[in-house]
Amino acid sequence: MKVFSYILVYRRFLLIVLPPLVLLPLPIIVRTKEAECAYTLAVVAALWLTEALPLPVTALLPGLLFPLFGITASKEVASAYFKDFHLLLIGVICLATSIEKWNLHKRIALRMVMTVGVNPAWLTLGLMSSTAFLSMWLSNTSTAAMVMPIVEAVAQQIISAQAEVEATQMTSLGGSTNHGLEIDESVNGQETNERNEKTIPAPGYGNDAGKISSKTEPEKNSDTGTKYRTKKDHMMCKLMCLCIAYSSTIGGLTTITGTSTNLIFSEHFNTRYPDCRCINFGSWFLLSFPAAVIILLLSWIWLQWLFLGFNFKEMFKCGKTKTAKQKACAEVIKQEYQKLGPMRYQEIVTLILFIVMALLWFSRDPGFVPGWSALFSKYPGFATDSTVALLIGILFFIIPAKRLTKTTPTGEIVAFDYSPLITWKEFQSFMPWDIAILVGGGFALADGCEESGLSKWIGNKLSPLGSLPVWLIILISSLLVTSLTEVASNPATITLLLPILSPLAEAIQVNPLYILIPSTLCTSFAFLLPVANPPNAIVFSYGHLKVMDMVKAGLGVNIVGVAVVMLGMSTWIWALFDLSTYPSWAPPISNETMP
Repeated sequence: MKVFSYILVYRRFLLIVLPPLVLLPLPIIVRTKEAECAYTLAVVAALWLTEALPLPVTALLPGLLFPLFGITASKEVASAYFKDFHLLLIGVICLATSIEKWNLHKRIALRMVMTVGVNPAWLTLGLMSSTAFLSMWLSNTSTAAMVMPIVEAVAQQIISAQAEVEATQMTSLGGSTNHGLEIDESVNGQETNERNEKTIPAPGYGNDAGKISSKTEPEKNSDTGTKYRTKKDHMMCKLMCLCIAYSSTIGGLTTITGTSTNLIFSEHFNTRYPDCRCINFGSWFLLSFPAAVIILLLSWIWLQWLFLGFNFKEMFKCGKTKTAKQKACAEVIKQEYQKLGPMRYQEIVTLILFIVMALLWFSRDPGFVPGWSALFSKYPGFATDSTVALLIGILFFIIPAKRLTKTTPTGEIVAFDYSPLITWKEFQSFMPWDIAILVGGGFALADGCEESGLSKWIGNKLSPLGSLPVWLIILISSLLVTSLTEVASNPATITLLLPILSPLAEAIQVNPLYILIPSTLCTSFAFLLPVANPPNAIVFSYGHLKVMDMVKAGLGVNIVGVAVVMLGMSTWIWALFDLSTYPSWAPPISNETMP
């Protein structure tokens, strides 16, 4: 038993040590560069899947092993860890920092929810739409973390309104009054049960609930202390949580900067196929926005039907009097919006820079008309999306936000300096350095696979798949990616698979975009488990959901996502990139890559 206890304590150490040792015979017995690169790839993959080491630490292993194996020089490997992608990421994070610092994100979310009304079905659609829009520009994690407190307040107000209705009915029958739940108390996990004439100690966050002796006491959420007056209230809380988790992920699909997997794909593709110049902010938006909208709407219908039922008659009934819950819901959203006050100078400037950045991205090289990049025709391909991001990002450090004042010895208040929209310290707190290193490790792996010849070897071995229909190959790869991303991080999954799928497409003489685009989109479909991605974990932590709730809901959204991606690949995406032919910008087929 003592041995097992030691194994339990040091299990993470064993998971770190065992993969390199178990795989060590590969480079020792098969003394080729391909085998040595495969060893590095397998070790990195094993550590990424188990997450025994932090993901960015594992991403540094190619920088250690490739020079030792003689695959690439240390100077060349180091250059892979900082590329055009990182400059783009820096500019985007500058924008996100300013948006969150000045609460522009909260204003946008509340305004959009106020626009759609308070009908439960339309409210969830409004929440999903606003969350997805924010996720286009902010990280999925930041979006979910920002919107969930608002949603929780709305959910508490709905439950409170129901309690007040019940109390009114009881009062009319001569019963005692229950004043319901106050939002602030519910959020802090402290409630008062006046009907039982005693205080029920609600748990703190993550603690166990105390036992309630009264049989008439409604079901209690053990994490947040929320009382569900009816099963419908509980279902509503589950629905709203999942809407935020899934829409924050779906919204990230629509822009290259929306999620790290899109950025990783863009950098990998443009590096491997520099002559294509077909993947930019505008072209990615055109291919992914219709898919995201369809997935969002179908997911809304699926979740609404799963938890509350989908009644078209009730949804579209005109002149219907609002219920007490709907009025309370509208009131809490209105109050939250009024707390923000009038739009401030800093928010206006941030919004203007946000719009300018988006317009410059779209107009750089739209494809159907010459973009502003044509002004620099002497240097084609030099200005990229990262150029725009850096231009706007630097402006956030320059434009004044407010004056800094001090009090003189005479008591006079004088201005002595100004503060910009964001400071370097604030930027550092938002910058995901772990993602930057992780992506750099992926680029280093891809370069090593090319230098060692492993990519060519993999393409040669996978070329028999060319006998299968292309749609079946895409379906298999999409399902494989969707399954893998449930247990591994999204960036690690796409970073691991891109160097494998690219030579596969080349070997079977298929446009690489035909396989890489659906695989990239499906990498974001981590909807099944709380640990699958950060937005899932954030909403799960509020205590309204069980794992099986997320599994049932996520399975349907996964199926919807893969089906919509397959539809897009055979319709508008097919036409957008002319996927019917093997392109001239891809490597020519030679006998070396064919069986």
